Amino acid sequence: MREFYAEGELVSVLTAQPLDRLLDYKAPEGGCWRGAFVEVPLGPRKVLGVIWGDGIGGFDLSKARSVNRVLDVAPMREEMRQFLTKVGAYTLTPMSAMLRLATRAPGLGDAPSMRKVYRLGSVAPDRMTDARTRVLEVLRDYGGLAFTLSELAEMAGTSSSVIKGLVKQGAVSEEDSPRDLPYPRLDPDYGAKDLSDDQAAAAETLRAKMRSGAYGTTLLKGVTGSGKTEVYLEAVAEALRIGRQALVLLPEIALTSEFITRVEARFGMKPAEWHSGVTMTERRRCWKMVGNGDAQLVVGARSALYLPYRDLGLIVVDEEHDTSYKQDDGVLYNARDMAVLRASLNNAQVVLASATPSLESWANVEAGKYDRITLTSRFGDAVLPDMKAIDMRAEDVPSGRWISPSLRSAIIDRMEKGEQSLVFLNRRGYAPLTICRACGHQIACDHCDARMVEHRFLKRLMCHQCGETKPMPEVCPNCQAEGKLNPVGPGVERMAEEVVEMFPDAKIAVLSSDLFGSARALKEKIEEIGRGETDIIIGTQLVAKGHNFPRLTLVGVIDADLGLQGSDLRAAERTFQLMRQVAGRAGRAETPGIALLQTYQPEHHVIRAILSGDEEEFWKAEAAERKAAGVPPYGRMAGIVISGPDMQEVFDLGNALARRADPLTRIGAQVFGPAPAPIARIRGRHRVRLLVKADKTAPLQSALQQWVAQVRVPNNVRLSIDIDPQSFY
Repeated sequence: MREFYAEGELVSVLTAQPLDRLLDYKAPEGGCWRGAFVEVPLGPRKVLGVIWGDGIGGFDLSKARSVNRVLDVAPMREEMRQFLTKVGAYTLTPMSAMLRLATRAPGLGDAPSMRKVYRLGSVAPDRMTDARTRVLEVLRDYGGLAFTLSELAEMAGTSSSVIKGLVKQGAVSEEDSPRDLPYPRLDPDYGAKDLSDDQAAAAETLRAKMRSGAYGTTLLKGVTGSGKTEVYLEAVAEALRIGRQALVLLPEIALTSEFITRVEARFGMKPAEWHSGVTMTERRRCWKMVGNGDAQLVVGARSALYLPYRDLGLIVVDEEHDTSYKQDDGVLYNARDMAVLRASLNNAQVVLASATPSLESWANVEAGKYDRITLTSRFGDAVLPDMKAIDMRAEDVPSGRWISPSLRSAIIDRMEKGEQSLVFLNRRGYAPLTICRACGHQIACDHCDARMVEHRFLKRLMCHQCGETKPMPEVCPNCQAEGKLNPVGPGVERMAEEVVEMFPDAKIAVLSSDLFGSARALKEKIEEIGRGETDIIIGTQLVAKGHNFPRLTLVGVIDADLGLQGSDLRAAERTFQLMRQVAGRAGRAETPGIALLQTYQPEHHVIRAILSGDEEEFWKAEAAERKAAGVPPYGRMAGIVISGPDMQEVFDLGNALARRADPLTRIGAQVFGPAPAPIARIRGRHRVRLLVKADKTAPLQSALQQWVAQVRVPNNVRLSIDIDPQSFY
């Protein structure tokens, strides 16, 4: 395949438009390179595309239109083209959707120029209005980032004249700024820390792997507080020394600001960021500078994998076990697995960091596909917390209460010593169910088959499936009885009420993603807890990830059995990971910690494994069960969800597929279903699910393509295929 096409020669162009084919155009004046980003006419519009190769032809070439222009950005590299092609083939995603994923930045075709940007000024305005307050809050929330006038006006929900008025008063500064400046250079030797012997040996192993210039994947396993971050930052430093780019993936935006602070302390400057919390202006800058090689380190969410790196040498997947690395809408991919694919195409290293690895990664180590480095002790004086079960069957807990007498005594003991306690509950909102005591009616979402959760802080009911909210009703919508609606089961807000009543003198903080309107507000609360200004923290999963609270010495888990319910094949693994992670928040400084798990099943094998700390035995037992059942990681699965407004039409399509399963049975696969999905209606669309189970070596993707090609999917019906599903809702 040729690299350069002279003016007038026929080229094929991949566009991000929902078309299932490449389009032919004539090369523009001056010619173009394979991989060049171009603007092409499509009907009356001008759209973004990439020169993919030779034109296909087979039509009157005099009718071929020309490429409008080649964009002034780095062309797509060969390894990136291969990566998009392989991800598309594995996930059964059209290439147009893959290109959309790889070009999610605005104004890529804009010429370099100066533009006006707006930042927080140093002068307070003479008077405040609601509109002015919103503008200043947006600027504070984004920590000094620059906005264009239109971006700032849109995010603040106000007119540009309000911003201009604040500029005149000095409350907002207006600056001339070049578009898309390179990021400041990071210094790999700037803030190197003294490492323990354990850490130093691990860091040298990773540095040697970086210097090899070859592909490799390493599982960096270490107990919480063992310093995994410091170790993999040494691998980042080595990537910088040898002139290659690095990417650190984080599972939660909430962790980003704390991590950026650590990166700045280690390398002297901030890295590039790529996640939903940065402005569109900053996204375009990041995208362009990554392609030019002017961004050495990117810290981002899973989609940062699809940036056009010039020379990507290292990918770190922090908390690699976290389920948020699986994208469950649009392109259905697992960022952990695709990071390994991307690195193999780039001759790069992957570091998968976790205190509680996924069974997939553990199995790949056992099979010799991945290397493993284990950090066995906590850094400095910190020691692992003791872990004990509170048998709730032997506790006298009043109706409507959830904190046992044993846990209450332990919290009082910590308060008397001036230490912090964490009450952990794996549910957001006030209560997971609102029921009428007169008629038994449960308030459900109007658009989903899900019960609405009361969020007392917001004074509203919320559906955690579709996000629909409505005011908390005064009367039962079914029987019209007044004052009979009652919350059932604890949510984090209700737990906060119980803690306030039980410990009236305590300073209490609630950490739940629902309760913070901005990343800045969440960051401030986390810093406040870290400074020791809180006695009791009440938190959800958000607390289990990456935070360091030096005075926290007690973790109480309210409902340790919750994740063991249901039919999810990963239920035991996820419960084990979450409990170990949240327990690891305790005793991270010199004071030893304790984790107390309230459970009605202390004899359950998962609870016993958590308490014993014998992780290898747990993984071996879990692996044996999965292997016997032929399920991932020892078998293959694909989930098919069919959704539409008409339940009968959706079921008819599911039954048609089940009757025509020959392409799957030929490769030895089994088809289960169709059956209503566990949540059978979301946003007014009925959902039917089929599950395909196959041998590890079966050619599953090609068989699935043949299978679904046999049926016609109506326009108002969606059929999605999820290879390696992580959830079964």
